Amino acid sequence: MISCSKTGMYYARGQWVAADAEAPAKLKALGFDDSQVENAKTGTIAWDILQSHNQSGDSENLKIKFDAMASHDITFVGIVQTARASGLEKFPMPYVLTNCHNSLCAVGGTINEDDHLFGLSAAKKYGGIFVPPHMAVIHQYMRE
Repeated sequence: MISCSKTGMYYARGQWVAADAEAPAKLKALGFDDSQVENAKTGTIAWDILQSHNQSGDSENLKIKFDAMASHDITFVGIVQTARASGLEKFPMPYVLTNCHNSLCAVGGTINEDDHLFGLSAAKKYGGIFVPPHMAVIHQYMRE
């Protein structure tokens, strides 16, 4: 059964504990002290990723700097055309032009062959990274 929560959750010693006003007492009963509860978020993968991109020096008020951008074949044509119309001469950071899994499901290959050719030429012209159809999809490529 799936239930929705309006708060965050702690997963502690095999149990889910809602991050509400009662959480500190419940977590203390499970053997966690106050400092462990307060610092729980710092042990997550998300915390590490956000802090490695944080330029503010303040862990609560983030100023995120992206190290790469990506878009898939359903959107990159419009993005590149808008950037070109705005004076783009070179992508300002690594920009991956990749594929949406839905566009690769067509019988016979892809429904966006012309978009892929556009993406390849844009990557060559502006310094992007083009991922050919059927090599990877956006979430797979960016995760790896």
